[in-house]
Amino acid sequence: MSEPWRPRAEHFGSALLAARPERVGTVTSVVGLAVELRGLDSAVGDLVTLGDDVNAEVVATSRDGIRCMPLGRMTGIKVGAPARSHGRPLLVPTGSGLLGRVLDGLGRPIDGKGLLQVERRVSLDREAPSSMERARIDTPLQLGVRVLDALTTVGKGQRMGLFAGSGVGKSSLLSMIARGTDAAVSVIALVGERGREVREFLEDDLGQEGLARSVVVVSTSDDPALLRLRAAFTATRIAESFRERGEDVMLMMDSLTRVAMAQREIGLSAGEPPATRGYPPSTFSVLARLLERAGTDAVGSVTGMYTVLVDGDDHNEPIADAARSILDGHVVLDRKLAVTGHFPSVQALESISRVASRVNPPEHTRQAAFFRRVLAARKGAQDLIDVGAYQRGTNPLVDAALDNDGAIQSFLQQRMDEQTPAHDTWDHLIRLNRLLGGSA
Repeated sequence: MSEPWRPRAEHFGSALLAARPERVGTVTSVVGLAVELRGLDSAVGDLVTLGDDVNAEVVATSRDGIRCMPLGRMTGIKVGAPARSHGRPLLVPTGSGLLGRVLDGLGRPIDGKGLLQVERRVSLDREAPSSMERARIDTPLQLGVRVLDALTTVGKGQRMGLFAGSGVGKSSLLSMIARGTDAAVSVIALVGERGREVREFLEDDLGQEGLARSVVVVSTSDDPALLRLRAAFTATRIAESFRERGEDVMLMMDSLTRVAMAQREIGLSAGEPPATRGYPPSTFSVLARLLERAGTDAVGSVTGMYTVLVDGDDHNEPIADAARSILDGHVVLDRKLAVTGHFPSVQALESISRVASRVNPPEHTRQAAFFRRVLAARKGAQDLIDVGAYQRGTNPLVDAALDNDGAIQSFLQQRMDEQTPAHDTWDHLIRLNRLLGGSA
């Protein structure tokens, strides 16, 4: 006969934990996006449940109580509703089982493919890698887009911004990069996107090939501000988890501007004073904290590609200016090129990679510099060319650019479904430079 069951010490501990009284607070105010609570001892960042099933996050505390913002719709929440603290911050899933999946801003699947295969769940917040422990950026990362690989070469662990107005092709360019990059994993965050465009991006732009090695995090424009902000940090944390395994990750976020707009809503609702163009001071600190988490670590790398939706095509507006000061380079998309069918609509002369000279061999750097000189010479003489006042022989570089305009445009333009390996890109550029009069 088996021995009779006897309780052990751990059983008593579990029973006491389950039987302990639960501290329940109450909702005292619901104004706009902010919900004020009393009776809970929660820290900033902790999760709370309002009513029966509305999750919220603590964003501010005071002697009078705590202020939180919802991660879902607040329908049915009223003064006096119960509030329960989870006693911990938001946890997000990690692991290779996320590849090919589409998640919401909290890391929950929304693609109808069943439960996630999660290796572990980790806290959303993480410190950026120490500046003294980061590996140096010294290896180029192929993007599969000729104009970017040659003229704004990206290194593994670099953070680049794609700056453009609305409807200029940012999302399409991101999908090209997702399919053409040689990074092991792509994590794509669609923050504040139109709901209609999500399936179009996944099925038409990204495709099955791109999705198979990607994790997509989606928060549409009608989601609460806190959920849109959390989507950006959820995608970043998932990318970091792959980096911790020593992998090279491509993190693409569309768009950083909508992340800033979400933080503006949160900051103003929490009582912050508006500053530059209505953005509270916390907006710029949140952007810095988010962007610094990408990059290299002791092992692995997270290469960041962030789109910046410039307001009214003003590339010096506050968010664009702040992002440019933190990022390691920027790619400018030009509306004038886009309306003529020039794709990708990259304005090569205004686009810069701050690490290109470190990751490229000297010969590639020389070839890219010569081609830029040809483009600059052509642009400088464009007004004279337009009015028919340019005289051939004045500038050999301009003459070469005019004589070989078709070859130049063929290099700068690329079909959306076309990916060019980096070595083919450089061979193409070297041949083109020979036509333009550059030395071999």
